[in-house]
Amino acid sequence: METVEKNQIQTATVDSELSEQIKAVTKDSHVRAENTELMLSYQRGRVSLQQYQLLLCSLYKIYEALEEALDTNASHEAVAPIYFPQELSRLESIGKDLEYFYGRSWREKMTVPAATLRYAQRLREVGRDHPEYLVAHAYTRYLGDLSGGQVLGRITQKSLGLKSGEGLLFFSFPAVSSPNLFKQLYRSRMNSIELTEEQRNGVLQEAVTAFELNIQLFNELQDSLISVSDTDNQTRQRHTQHQQSTTAAAAAADGQVCEALQISSSLMPRFLRTLLCVFVVLAVGVVYAF
Repeated sequence: METVEKNQIQTATVDSELSEQIKAVTKDSHVRAENTELMLSYQRGRVSLQQYQLLLCSLYKIYEALEEALDTNASHEAVAPIYFPQELSRLESIGKDLEYFYGRSWREKMTVPAATLRYAQRLREVGRDHPEYLVAHAYTRYLGDLSGGQVLGRITQKSLGLKSGEGLLFFSFPAVSSPNLFKQLYRSRMNSIELTEEQRNGVLQEAVTAFELNIQLFNELQDSLISVSDTDNQTRQRHTQHQQSTTAAAAAADGQVCEALQISSSLMPRFLRTLLCVFVVLAVGVVYAF
């Protein structure tokens, strides 16, 4: 993980509000996250079904760990003010999206990169050892979903030609009537949390860690997509080469058969020789087809 320099944190803590401090300390990481290949593909409207499915699988594992940690620590003094399960919980929605794409056995079909597992593991560690750090992870994920996530939802729907609601529940917050007003409420609640200087610095460090985990996730998802694409291309190339060699062999065989027939049946009437040659060619073609 990238470590936040002390002077960077000290500069951020000049602002009194925690939300502004997190925004300041994660500014560079935010830009880097937005410029990963996966996010750039989204911004350009070049979203493949495979990209979206893999992203959903990873998001399910991440929110499973995050929401389990939040539920466990719901009464913690640093978590209670920003605990909005009815309005923000994503796990059930992502599960329905995965069922839409993979069917009822979607859990057995999920594929996630190592970065996803590291992310989920970090969330469980934080929930166990430093519940106050969950503030950074919840802020990074949920407010990101309420902001840029809405734009990404429209891009996904248009790129994949999905009907409204089909496979897109992750982007829907039916219990939040106004995302902007809710974000204001959320920031206000977060800014009201009382933290020691050590805890505050820890939360700021964890916010950067959250962005780094997301960057690693986006990069590994993109790498896995490239790997699958390369494998598919190699398979198609081998198939094409096989078809070409098979066609060439069939053509050579056809020519040899016809030539042999023409030589050995020189006494046969021309019409019968031609007809026989056609039947033999068709027979050889059927054999090579299977």
